[in-house]
Amino acid sequence: MELYQTDSVPPHHPPVFQFSARLPLDRNVLTATVLIALIMVVWLTWLAPETAPVQDPQSISDSTGTGLPQEELQTPVPAVGAIAALAADDSTFVRGQNASESFIRVETDLYTAIFSNKGGTLISFELKEYHKFESEDAVQMVDTTKGGALAVMFTSPGNRNYDSRAFFFKPDTATDLVDATGQAQTLTYSVGIGEGSMSFQYTFTPGSYEVGLSVLQNNNNSFATQDGYQLTWIGGVPFTEGDHKDEGLKSGAFARSGGEVESVSLASDAFKEMSINGSVDWIAVKNKYFAVAVMADVPTRGSELIGERFGDDTDANMRHDYLASLEVAAPGVNPDIFKLYIGPVIYSNFSPYDRDLYDMVDYGWDFFEVLTRPLAKFIFIPAFTYMHDVIPSYGLVIILLALFLKIVLHPLTKSSFKSMGKMRELQPRMEAIKEKFADNPQKQQEAMMKMYKETGVNPLGGCLPMLLQYPIIIALWQFLPQAIELRQQGFLWAADLSAPDIILNLPFSIPMFGNFVAGFTLLMGISMVFQMKVSMTSQNNLQAKIFTYVFPVMIFVIFNKLAAGLNLYYLCYNVLTALQQKFVNKQIHEHPEELKAKVDDTKKGKATGKVTGKVTGKVSGKASRFAKNK
Repeated sequence: MELYQTDSVPPHHPPVFQFSARLPLDRNVLTATVLIALIMVVWLTWLAPETAPVQDPQSISDSTGTGLPQEELQTPVPAVGAIAALAADDSTFVRGQNASESFIRVETDLYTAIFSNKGGTLISFELKEYHKFESEDAVQMVDTTKGGALAVMFTSPGNRNYDSRAFFFKPDTATDLVDATGQAQTLTYSVGIGEGSMSFQYTFTPGSYEVGLSVLQNNNNSFATQDGYQLTWIGGVPFTEGDHKDEGLKSGAFARSGGEVESVSLASDAFKEMSINGSVDWIAVKNKYFAVAVMADVPTRGSELIGERFGDDTDANMRHDYLASLEVAAPGVNPDIFKLYIGPVIYSNFSPYDRDLYDMVDYGWDFFEVLTRPLAKFIFIPAFTYMHDVIPSYGLVIILLALFLKIVLHPLTKSSFKSMGKMRELQPRMEAIKEKFADNPQKQQEAMMKMYKETGVNPLGGCLPMLLQYPIIIALWQFLPQAIELRQQGFLWAADLSAPDIILNLPFSIPMFGNFVAGFTLLMGISMVFQMKVSMTSQNNLQAKIFTYVFPVMIFVIFNKLAAGLNLYYLCYNVLTALQQKFVNKQIHEHPEELKAKVDDTKKGKATGKVTGKVTGKVSGKASRFAKNK
């Protein structure tokens, strides 16, 4: 039995195979089949995370009027790896200590932010247009257990480390509400430190997730060394999705330096840190769909990224804790300017900054990323956005995207199908050669190459066109699961295209499969059976029958936990591939004379050459004898 791959798929894309069932079961082919199945199981199992129910460990109450529990506001937890905030017990710093904590709420059309005078820092930032998985609670961008998300850390002349969250700042307003829903507003916090002072000014703009920040230090020589300071974001973006293990794989702390994005993630390690020397453009923390980026408009000297995981991957309360800091030189008379982006990971939101913020989104190994990232940024994202502007349903957009890609890739796919069809036509001759030279592999190879040359068939003709499609398929595999546009968007029975579309809950859990059945995954498995039946020339071969049913079942088991949008795309892609293959196979069967003509032409050419040679030889011989006799 010969096995051919009929369409371009990456190692983690549901493969579609072409069978020729004219040969008996071969031990080598069977071994290869088992190895392929084993590789697919291991590969896809590694890529497909377990689904865990959502249990947010940070309960949000409104007992204080700020949206945060009172005990969290009174008991800040030091950030992982952060410089501990020291109580200022000497007279130099006493001006920043004698006060009580108060809060100011900032309202815009996109978010509600809460600031505390203790540290003059952000303690809550809720997005109005986004909600947690299967919840009415708004997405929270700040780890509310840290006692503040932003801090300036510096060293005093007495060689003590200080954290601005240890000081009580004074706001420039007596109200507890800043309304920025109609026009831009500012909020300034200031504190006296020794002979100098420090102030933070925040700017809020309607219709934007950007928060402006300026840091001003007056006479900083009286309370800080000339080593500068660290502007630090403390805590990661809390998890928002149902599958914490999968979200953890997409989370991390990031920094861009020297044109490259460096990152700390906790996919394999429970603790990881990284120090970067030199100029740093920005730092960021993100989960699967949301990110916080701190962009510097002043010279920087380095960065520190730290991550720590608490709990096991299978624990519903598992969380990731991150810290990202920018090292800034000693300030001058002018304030240091920064931009904060706090919101969803959307390419159109990132691109105006022209700082490659979208590079924090993972698009696979570096080997593939050179091709997959540009494809996603400049083809898939614009096409996805344009189609949704015309079609409101993202489910229909995915279907049209699958159709669009099949049309674009049709010349390559058709070439592959035709080449494999011609190889099937040569199967009887190939088997005859194998039997004739069974004990002489070299003669067998020579005879095969001679046959290919005579018929004009390239044995690699079905593979090369498929290889050209791989970057497109891999980029799409990476793009769809991370597209926030699909988040909480329904289609047919699927309530959320970014999560599995559960149609049946099981009273037990099956290893690798889970405790539910996903609808689009089930249909995708059925579509694979249909496609593989179309690709076969006969149903009498035992190995072909095994692959027809066993392989789709294996794919169904592994893909059951993946996002409904991704499986919807594969379902449509498989159906369109089957229809395309049926059409091409029909053309090949209706016009077998193309291959036969090449063989006949080759034989005719050889025969003509032999006759011509004989006639020429006879004429030349007679001419020679005539000249000799003469």
